[in-house]
Formats: sequence, structure tokens, C-alpha cells
Amino acid sequence: MIKYINCNKKNYLNKLKYYLSKRSSVDIKKLKIVDKIINDVKKNGDKALAKYEKKFTNNSVIKVDNNVIKKLIKTLKPEVKRAIDFSYNRIIKFHSKQKVSNIIFKDYLKNQIKYKYVPLDSVGIYVPGGNASFPSTVLMNAIPAKIAGVRRIAMINPAKNGNQSPGVLYAAKKCGIKEIYSIGGAQSIAAIAFGTKKIKKVDKIIGPGNIYVANAKKKVFGEVGIDMIAGPSEITIVGDRYSNPEWIAADLIGQAEHDTDSQCILISKNIKLISRVKKHIIDQLNSLPRKKIAEESLKKNGLFLYSNSDKKIIETINFIAPEHLELNLKNYNKIGNKIKHAGSICLGKYSAMAITDYNAGSNHILPTNSTAKFSSGLSVYDFYKRISLINLSKKGIETIGEQVINLANYEGLVGHARSVEVRIRRK
Repeated sequence: MIKYINCNKKNYLNKLKYYLSKRSSVDIKKLKIVDKIINDVKKNGDKALAKYEKKFTNNSVIKVDNNVIKKLIKTLKPEVKRAIDFSYNRIIKFHSKQKVSNIIFKDYLKNQIKYKYVPLDSVGIYVPGGNASFPSTVLMNAIPAKIAGVRRIAMINPAKNGNQSPGVLYAAKKCGIKEIYSIGGAQSIAAIAFGTKKIKKVDKIIGPGNIYVANAKKKVFGEVGIDMIAGPSEITIVGDRYSNPEWIAADLIGQAEHDTDSQCILISKNIKLISRVKKHIIDQLNSLPRKKIAEESLKKNGLFLYSNSDKKIIETINFIAPEHLELNLKNYNKIGNKIKHAGSICLGKYSAMAITDYNAGSNHILPTNSTAKFSSGLSVYDFYKRISLINLSKKGIETIGEQVINLANYEGLVGHARSVEVRIRRK
């Protein structure tokens, strides 16, 4: 069911690259559908939005009424509320450490440069909901925005079976979100990016979604900001002869049940471990409610990688640049200290990735499809703009301005040079 690659062979990276790129290949037909929807909503606003909602979800509600929110929250079990409260407290404690301070630089000429952090005015949070309920994603998106000081947070959450999730609504209330829209897909991204009569546009859109949502975010970038193009979830696990194969199998399945396009990879120097994990996967799938999804995911994108050296394992991980990395190793620092590319790294056998999805305190919105090579997970920093403030003294411009004139003339920008010259010209 799961494909096998021997990393000891010379061409193994080419083979790995093939499987990774195959998963991330773009479906042109889906891109055209996204383009059509975005252009329609941009032109026709609420009318087009309602049309696509009815077509794709049979949903007739755009904005969720406060009375409906209160009514649905009352149906939520107390233990689920407690779990959301627990996650909220841990996430807010960790993310509060990410608060920023303005930077001030002064030189001997009394020139002063400041770097001022300003929170965004508004953000739109996309919380997937068509196939499952994700109150954890509400917390991961909204808490950093709240800490940064974003004044307006609008939540997009497609209904499941015609109804909003009580857990999602409770998490939104916990985070102080009052503006909630029961819409989804590319049409919801277009609506909140360009604005309609019923929906005021935002400055930035954040949050994960399916292929249509991801491509819609990419398409509207420039009209609004976006956090990242977050594709289907991923995990890479490294195990050794001390690893528990049952635990590793459970971790792989936990990721595979997200989506049929999720990616699950196991790397090990121990061929027996790979064989045992494979057996446990088969056994555990039989009792999984989302068996079909997990099974297809593992069949399409699951990989077992066998390597005989730590050096090659490190090389392989940095090549994959996984969203989630679990080092289920006795001596995890030996490899962990040399990993440059990963969204998050779970160290040791007890650090299950599933915990980080909920209440470890770190953020679970992370770069996918090898984008961890140049980007990071969502944080408080994503909700600030940075503005430079420059105040030069008379002596300051007279001193540093000479070098500006030289460099501007070299670049052929005489107007720049003259702009400085007129200020330092002696009478």
C-alpha cells in the first residue's frame, strides 16, 4: 500500500522528488474554476456568492445570527468546552511571548531611525468546515491576531450538513470574534478579499483550506495579504530500533485521516521497524472511522524510506522540508540540531504531533509542500506591519549626504543627488 524507497541507492533523491512533486502538481481545471468564481464574485458580489453557496453546499445563510450562535453553543458538551478552554490558555501563553517592541537607532550626529510595529486593521480567518469541525484552527488563527491588536477579525466557516459547528462557534466567542460567515470555498475568499454589500473586505486572509481555497488565496494576493499557501497536511517521522512501531503507525494514520492528499513519510535505518509499522498500520486502519480517507492518503502519498546513515537522513529531511517532523529517536538531538527546514519539530517519543494540533501551545498552521525552506508557521508577527521612521539632523544630512550624492550620481539618479544637494548647499 505504501511506497518504499531505498535511500542507499544513488538515484533515491530523484525518486523522492518525483513523488513529492506529483502530490503538489497543479490541476489546471481546478484553477480555471477558481478563476471563474473569483471574477464572478468580484463583479456580481452577493448574488454570485449566494449562487455558488447554493450550488456547492446548498447553503442559504451568509452571516450567522447571534441568536443562532448562542443556541448552538448551548448544545456543546461541557468536556468539549473545557478542552477548548484548556487549549486557549496554553496557546495564548506561548504566543504572548511573541509580542514585539519598536526599535530605535541613534547615531552621534543625532540622526534617529525607528522601526514601528503597527497591527493590521482587519483579517479574515478561514476555518475549514465542510468535512469536519475544527475549533482548534479558530484558536490558532485568532489568538495571534488578538495578541497583535487586530481590531476586526472576521471568520469564514462553511457549514457542515447545513449547520455551523457548536465547537467552532464557542472557540470564536472565546476569542472575541463577532463577525461570522457561513460560507466557504473560492467564493468566500473572493467575497472577503474584494468585499460585497453584505461583507466588508479585509486587509489579510489567513487559515488553511482545500485546493480551491488555497488557489483562491493565491489569486487574490495583492488585493489583500495572505499568510501562506497551505496545502494538505504532512508528517515525516524518523524512527530507530528503540521506537514503538504501534505509536509511529498511530501518528502516521493520525495525519493521513486529515485528507486524501495528506502526506505521511517514515524514515529509518532499521528495516525491521519499517516492517512492523506497516503491520500496525493495517491493523489500526480497520477500526478507524475515517478509514477510507486515511487508506487512500497512505496509498497515494505514503512513503517508507530506508537509509543506512544519519547524514543521509538529515539530507533527506531537509530536502523534504516537512510541515511536521517527529524525531522518535533515543538520541534525537544528534539529528535535530542539523535540521534546517521544517514547520515544527517534535522531539522524543512522547512528543506526538497530534498534541501540537491542539494544546501544546505552538501554532498548527504551518508551511507545506517544502515551503518550510523559506517560510515559517503562523505567529503574532504575521499580524503586524513594520513602518520605518527617519529623522535626520542638519549635521546628519550634511555628513552622510555627501556619500548619497556620490552613489546617486553613480546610479544615474541625478534628481536624487540634487534633492540632497539643495539641503546641504552652503550660502
